[in-house]
Amino acid sequence: MQKETEMQSITKNNFDFIRVLLAFIVFVGHLGALSDSKQLEFLTHSPVEVAVFSFFIVSGFLIARSYERSSSLKSYVKKRISRIVPAYLLVVFLCTVLLSLVSTLPLSDYFENPQVYKYFFWNSIFMNFMAPSLPGVFGNEAVNGALWTLKIEMCFYFVVPLIFLLFGKNNKYRNISLIILYFLSLVFLNYFEMAGKISISKQLPGSLCYFIGGMLGYFYFDQFIKYKNTLLIIAIITVWIDLILHIKLFSPIMISIIVLYIAYSFKFLNNFGKYGDFTYGIYIFHFPTIRVFATLGLFANYNPFFMSFLCMLVVIGVGIASWHLYEKKFL
Repeated sequence: MQKETEMQSITKNNFDFIRVLLAFIVFVGHLGALSDSKQLEFLTHSPVEVAVFSFFIVSGFLIARSYERSSSLKSYVKKRISRIVPAYLLVVFLCTVLLSLVSTLPLSDYFENPQVYKYFFWNSIFMNFMAPSLPGVFGNEAVNGALWTLKIEMCFYFVVPLIFLLFGKNNKYRNISLIILYFLSLVFLNYFEMAGKISISKQLPGSLCYFIGGMLGYFYFDQFIKYKNTLLIIAIITVWIDLILHIKLFSPIMISIIVLYIAYSFKFLNNFGKYGDFTYGIYIFHFPTIRVFATLGLFANYNPFFMSFLCMLVVIGVGIASWHLYEKKFL
């Protein structure tokens, strides 16, 4: 009976709301950066990095739980691949084909260009950095700069079974091992940040500390719920100190506490996702959508605030359509 009550409490959460909020934060930040509108420049102050790392925290919590509840490794892998890969391949395919319409090259030249097929191949296997652009599209800049997180997400999917394999589901050294991995990840993250190589610092294993923060939140769930108010205060103070010192030491684990506090407070948000999980579609389609608006001169030639609102509606519409017409079928 106690186990059942515990599971009930862990399933009633606000993760659907958090993911939509995080996707919106990322959208707003990219809108400011990609619109080339001075009036929208203030949107670049949106905390995109914190939002992306918070996605990793949510994944750490939910994926650890998913693996522990899976009947087998095969079942776990099937669920995880079905959630990420189909929609990911869809956005890569649609960008490859449809963005030919906004390329500066004629259609025949576009599809004869080997860069088109390099883009499709490398992006299809999550190696976006090998071919980030399409010929004549968006000034040959990155087509979808949001996709870099998906290869990390896929790596996380394989990290969890490996951790359980090495340390076991109930091994007493598991959590200690996670804490050691947490600090090793921080060494990598801080070293490359201090060296000015920010993009490298965010890759694995630098981003692993946030994922581990989510995992530890799951493994210590009962203790977290019991002391969550006190932990929230400690977390806010610690993050503030890390910001002052310009170093990430305890802030990843503390941001994890803040994210999980939001997830398990504010009960009125529990049913936020009852109409579907549109977040993934919004996340993977928003970047090229903003770039299309900018390429067509919509932000420059019309009211940028109205166009921003219209762009947001388009992204939400695409996200909803992606879920109902495509993603849901694979689940």
